[in-house]
Amino acid sequence: MNISVIIPVYNEVGSLRELYHELVQALAPYEKYEILFIDDGSSDGSIDVIKELGETDTHINLFQFHRNYGKSAALAEGFKYAEGDQIITMDADLQDDPSEIKNLVQKLEEGFDLVSGWKKNRKDPLSKKLPSKLFNFVTRLFTGVKIHDFNCGLKIYRKAVIKTLDIYGGRHRYIPALAGQKKFKVAEIVVNHRSRMHGETKYGGSRFFHGLFDLISILFLSKYTQSPLYFFGKIGIFTFLIGLGVDCYVIYLKYFLGEPFAKHMALLMLGVLIIVIGIQFFSIGLVGEMIANSNQDKESRIKGIFKF
Repeated sequence: MNISVIIPVYNEVGSLRELYHELVQALAPYEKYEILFIDDGSSDGSIDVIKELGETDTHINLFQFHRNYGKSAALAEGFKYAEGDQIITMDADLQDDPSEIKNLVQKLEEGFDLVSGWKKNRKDPLSKKLPSKLFNFVTRLFTGVKIHDFNCGLKIYRKAVIKTLDIYGGRHRYIPALAGQKKFKVAEIVVNHRSRMHGETKYGGSRFFHGLFDLISILFLSKYTQSPLYFFGKIGIFTFLIGLGVDCYVIYLKYFLGEPFAKHMALLMLGVLIIVIGIQFFSIGLVGEMIANSNQDKESRIKGIFKF
């Protein structure tokens, strides 16, 4: 069995050595494996620690970004370079337990394509738990993928899954939903979640608004990328009928009540502008989203690749 473990790293110098030793123990039963550390612009010495570990372990690969691009970008690069048949992702802060790897592998071999961890007993403050529950409820409701924890960093995938996913922006939160939309079999197991021992959380309150926007874009792209006319056509018809109704009202005032056009010229022009403004308002944002989706891999993020 060939396993790749992808670990995004951003200023986690205090956790890396302990994480590495736990990973080595968890991966020991497997014949072939690799550990891909994706450094997302760390400035605290994390790179030096990974290079030091790599000098004595050829299983380690380090991918160093020019700057901080975010977790989605780190995972996307890891997916691109991973050579394993089964790919595991986990966070570098020690809250994900490497000993759960055997359980993820076992569940995947039951016939699933993606298995996500569920932090059922989550060791986080209430300020993170409550918004997370709301986020997961809304995502389940709109995507139809029935798991409890979409954003758990601890997941395992078959290689066929990661090669079909477009991950950018904040879409890492919705990987199970994206896989489900592509008809892959998605499952979930309860995993051990640990309190953060080193460093600080990298997530602020604004991520929940970003997550909402990402969900809207995912729902749009999954449904209308192949047939955008279905979306824009509905908007066009709706705005056209409103504008037509306004203009018909002005005509009624003119020909049935004898009121001059000049008196209602502003209302007449409003009917015309409703159509134009409606189309512009929606098309600029959503066409821009489609452009981002098709071009998100064009910028080179990698500053250096170190294979030990």
